[in-house]
Amino acid sequence: MSLLNNLRVLFRIDKHNLRLSRVGETMRATGSIFIVIAMVAVGTAAIAKPPSIVKAERVGMSTERLNRITEMSQWYVDEGKLAGVITMVARKGRLVHFEAVGNKGADDPRPLEKDDLFRIYSMSKPITVAAVMQLYEQGKFHLSDPVSKFAPELKDLKVLDADGNLVPLDSPMTMHHLLTHTTGFSYGFNPDGDPVDKFYSEANLWSAKDLDAFASVIAKLPLKFQPGNQWHYSIAVDVTGLVIERISGLSFDEYLRQNIFEPLDMKDTFFEVPEDKADRFLPNHYWDPENDRLATIVQEGTDAMSNYNDVSLYSGGGGLVSTAMDYMRFSEAMRNGGELDGARILSDKTVKYMAKNHLPASISSGGTGEAPLLGQRQMGFGFGLGFGVVTDAVNAGVMGSDGEFNWGGAAGTVFWIDPVEEIVVVGMIQLMGSPWSLRSDLKVATYQALTESYE
Repeated sequence: MSLLNNLRVLFRIDKHNLRLSRVGETMRATGSIFIVIAMVAVGTAAIAKPPSIVKAERVGMSTERLNRITEMSQWYVDEGKLAGVITMVARKGRLVHFEAVGNKGADDPRPLEKDDLFRIYSMSKPITVAAVMQLYEQGKFHLSDPVSKFAPELKDLKVLDADGNLVPLDSPMTMHHLLTHTTGFSYGFNPDGDPVDKFYSEANLWSAKDLDAFASVIAKLPLKFQPGNQWHYSIAVDVTGLVIERISGLSFDEYLRQNIFEPLDMKDTFFEVPEDKADRFLPNHYWDPENDRLATIVQEGTDAMSNYNDVSLYSGGGGLVSTAMDYMRFSEAMRNGGELDGARILSDKTVKYMAKNHLPASISSGGTGEAPLLGQRQMGFGFGLGFGVVTDAVNAGVMGSDGEFNWGGAAGTVFWIDPVEEIVVVGMIQLMGSPWSLRSDLKVATYQALTESYE
């Protein structure tokens, strides 16, 4: 079963019970995916310098209570619900908990290692948006600029209306639309029930050679709605990668390497897994309900969502591979106002602006996949630039803080940043469409370990 087919299958399976996980993350779960909490490991000359590792009590947390995270992880592994989990917790830039529990895979009994490599899928998106916001800071574009200014192929996009007619745009698709998933683009997850998604499915987008070819295919596809009218999870951040290429003059992977990964010492984050690190790249899984067991996904095909060996289409929306340590370094830089260990990738004000809710109360969401429950303001969720945002933690229904920003990936990788409690959470598993209610458990396990709240 190919990865893209698995994605389609899991979204169809879950479309009747998709719900926002109560970990305060602003997304529809494709089945609840385990949240883990990450920080950087012990530094050596070969890996990035980590934040200080301290006793939890020094930053207002309980070591004993944090052990409940490990106990919970071990239970899920012992029950056969997960192959392996990495959990890490950081507060105020200090690592207070770091555990790898379980095995590398359902069919690989070797112990999971803390530096193993994970497909982070949609957790690529916040990195991509941080990268484009560097260009925003340099005055290279305004959020009101039309996307077609940088991708002229997309100038004549049409909307497929309810009557099946292609109609012109009422107003241009802007960069703000691109960064808030309000473009009218889609992912094509529902080809059997949505005419636009059927076009996406037939277009075979992920087989495009590169982002230029990707844009040429998109130019022929209709939009689902007029830009700005709805929130719909989509290929918008992949188009953002193209905009980065056009503005910077660098290939997208090279731009990320020079401007995000090298400054933050993210040595294990890339689109293409190096040969000398291939043994650390974990298998992916799905839950086989017929046999009531965890099963390994056999990767087939050479498209951008399956191929990590010879990559030329750099998917800013879902193509990156990373480690818990590397993603924590990115997350900690964002918690710390765009700076880590003396390297600044964004200004403090830019990060705060990205983490605000940019959606009007009237906007609704549609489709399947990771998504905030919009049009239901009592739920307390919104969306910023590249991040989901908790606007009301009480109405979110589980412990958390207003202003938390977060996102997750289809295979279970998740992170949240709580600027009130100065906590960063990053999670690493490899399970597509988990049926387990794990996010709420982990959120409670994290916050119950606080002995001192900064709220």
